[in-house]
Amino acid sequence: MQLFSRMAEWPTKRWPWALLFISSVLLEATALYFQYGMGLEPCIMCIYQRNAVFGLMLAGMAGMLLHNYPVGRMLAYALWAVSAVWGLLIAVEHVDIQTAANPFFTVCEIVPNFPSWLPLHEWIPQVFAATGDCGNIDWSFLDMSMPQWMIIIFAVYTALLVITLVARLARFRGF
Repeated sequence: MQLFSRMAEWPTKRWPWALLFISSVLLEATALYFQYGMGLEPCIMCIYQRNAVFGLMLAGMAGMLLHNYPVGRMLAYALWAVSAVWGLLIAVEHVDIQTAANPFFTVCEIVPNFPSWLPLHEWIPQVFAATGDCGNIDWSFLDMSMPQWMIIIFAVYTALLVITLVARLARFRGF
């Protein structure tokens, strides 16, 4: 119970938000290593998951900078929630595409569906251009593909958010 009580105070400190930021930076670095070091071309679903990880990075940055302010923490929580849950949903959809019984009926876009005011794939194609096929499984570890690992990673981020919010609400009745 003491751990739960201590966890309730973590969002008001800088280091937990720094861990969120650093872990997402490491995931982005790993994605870029897979792309450029190992020659694995990212598909559109990989790019969307990459965006979700960038959202986690922004959440960590917002939390590091604004952890002393309730509104700042709320912004960081919202970014964390949207990014973790959206990334989880995209990863699940990606696994569905890869494991479809009939791959001819699975559709994977070629051009990212970014807003017209934020064409990341045109501004930074080295990071946001999709050049691979969603159905290909070019890498696996412990018999799990990259999107299967991303399901676990995004589920952990989501679970940590839920635990953090529950601890915070139970202890302080506020964020």
